[in-house]
Order: sequence, then C-alpha cells, then structure tokens
Amino acid sequence: MPKQIYLDNAATTAVLPAVVEAMLPYFTELYGNPSSLYSIGVDAKAAITDARVRIAAHLNADESEIYFTGSGTEADNWALKATMEAYQGKGRHLITTAIEHHAISHTAEWLEKNGFAVTYLPVDSDGLVDPADLLSAIRDDTTLVSVILANNEIGTIQPIAELAAIAHEHGVLFHTDAVQALAHIPIDVEASGIDMLSASAHKFHGPKGVGLLYIKKGIKTRSFLHGGAQERKRRASTENVPGIIGMATALDLCMARLDKRANEALLLRDRLIDRVLDEVPYSRLNGHRQLRLPNNANFSFEFVEGESLLLSLEQKGILASSGSACASGTLDPSHVLLAIGLPHEIAHGSLRLTVGEATSIEDIDYTVESIKSVVSQLRSMSPLYEDFLQGKKPISAIR
Repeated sequence: MPKQIYLDNAATTAVLPAVVEAMLPYFTELYGNPSSLYSIGVDAKAAITDARVRIAAHLNADESEIYFTGSGTEADNWALKATMEAYQGKGRHLITTAIEHHAISHTAEWLEKNGFAVTYLPVDSDGLVDPADLLSAIRDDTTLVSVILANNEIGTIQPIAELAAIAHEHGVLFHTDAVQALAHIPIDVEASGIDMLSASAHKFHGPKGVGLLYIKKGIKTRSFLHGGAQERKRRASTENVPGIIGMATALDLCMARLDKRANEALLLRDRLIDRVLDEVPYSRLNGHRQLRLPNNANFSFEFVEGESLLLSLEQKGILASSGSACASGTLDPSHVLLAIGLPHEIAHGSLRLTVGEATSIEDIDYTVESIKSVVSQLRSMSPLYEDFLQGKKPISAIR
C-alpha cells in the first residue's frame, strides 16, 4: 500500500490537535446552553464572546461585526439573500462573477427566480475580473456586488480593494467570499473596503460545521434564521460552542505563523508547477501565475479525462481533486475553467492540487513522477492522442 499524500487541502483540512484540545471541554464539562443563566451556560457564552473578539482582531473588525454560522455556504446565502431583500427598496440588481463558488452562483440563480436581476462579470484567461467591467455593469438599481476573494478552483486572487472602491463610489455594498482565502493570505476588511465577508473553519484546520459572516456596522440585513435571539437576533439557533472555539483557536494558530506558512507553501507549489509544466507535454496551469493562493496549483492535461486521472493517482496514494468538492459527482466540466476560456475537452482533464503543512518536497517530487506516469499511461489508451501524434487532428493551443 503506497504512502498516502493528501493534496486536497482546498476541499478540507485536518483539524489540528491543539484545536481538538481546545474544543473538548465544551463537549463534556462546559456543555451548557449559552442562553442559560447558570454557570456552565454563562461560561459557554463568555467563551463565545472571547472567540468573537479574537476572530475580529484577525480581520481588523469589531467583535460586534462577527456573526457565527453553520458553514461558509450559509454565510454566503445570508449575505446575498438577506441583503438583497433588505435593500430592495433601493434596487434589485446584484453583480457577481462567472467564477464564484456554487454557494454564491446558485444563490444568485435563486434570486433571479425570485424577481431579482443578476449580472455575471466575465474574467480573463487567468481568472481575473477587470475593474472596468464592474464599473460598466453598475446600474442605478444595483444594491450589492459579490466577488470571490480567491477562487476555490484555480486560486486566482482578485483586486478586492479596487473593486470595493468602485462599488462604494456608486453607493453599492460589497461582499466577498473569503472561504479559501482566510488564514492563507492577510485580510483587512477596513483597509480593503469590505462590507461583508464569508469564511469557514474547516478550510484552515478548524472543525467542519461552523463558519462566520462579517457584517460591517450600519449594514442593514434581514434576520436569516428565525426562532431565537442568538447572534443579536439575526441568526437564531443554539450556538455551536465547541465549533466556535475550534474556529477561533485554528485561526489564532494559523495567523500566528501566516508568513512562514505561506512561504513554505510557495516553495512547494512553485516546485510542483515548474516541474509539471516542464516535464508533462501539453499541460497548462490554470489561474494567474503570481496572483494566486500560495498553496494552489491547478492543471489541465490534453487527451486525459479528469476522473480517470484522479482514480489512477489515488492508486498511487495521492489524494487530489478536479475542482470544487461541492461539485464532485457531476460529469459537467468546471464552470470556472469554461469561464477562463478552456474548451470542454480540456476542462475535463483538470487536476487541482493544494499543498498543506504536512506536505514535503519528497511528496511533491513523488507526485510529479506519478502524474507523468499516469498521464502517459492514459494518453496511450486515447485514440484522440494517437490521431494527434499521427497528424490527423489539430490540437488546441493551450500553452
């Protein structure tokens, strides 16, 4: 049995032992409901308040601006639905992009079905939004702009501060999905002009089932869940105390060594990218070469089907993905890869590799050798590749 190499940290991350340790008392000893008046409830509420303060500090936000959710997806839904409903007297027009996570794009589709208008901004071949496109898309009835901070598939980082400034110049609110970005790159909501931000703990070594929504003071949003006074009456539901403590602890640990983690990831990521592009013919890097998350590498390989590539790599002990974990199980090519201009047949041959703290240089080199072997083997069984070698069919220029 080959050694297991986990290179799907964009899908989820392992919970750090120190995070588990911090959570445990809130399962067994301090298990009280934070709304209760007796001591174990009061202690649980105090722990939530402390976690809120710590998380806010990492974003340069006020503690009163942090709201806990059950996931990044819930936070995205809340940001779009509740804000568009709250401000519909001003207008019913939302602007987002063609490469959002489905938590945003499917919510936007829901809004369209319920009487709201949505504009989907295009991106260039690297996945970047042109600020000029945002400027031209803003209308008198535009209420909200939502742009993903760093793409979950190709890793491209958007010029969020510039985009937010354009929105604000026209009296429009700005939300960003930072699920892939938080704890991987610095985020300052005040300096960047962000009005709302979504995040999820399990993307940075925290537990699953807990996320957050930052809502700047003064922003009007409808209550998202009804049935209680939790989260300042905006999100009813008994708080996930262990999860909240775990999220705050994980964020503390990751932010304490943010630069070191990023530099370590960059060395591994760039070695991976350089070797694959140099040593695997007809391969392409998807996403911006420099303006990308430090741990993300996304490739397309001609004449290779992505599912076969993933299964073959798993047999060699390498765990990866072809894109968003939320879209696994579908045979459709990635909407992100199509949006950056890849044809269907090349988008189908994509591979996302995201390094983590446990990844070593030896893991990277083994992975590259495995990719070379698997791609060669799969191409040897492809009639399209055979036709190409014999000059019978043209090849799309993807390098």
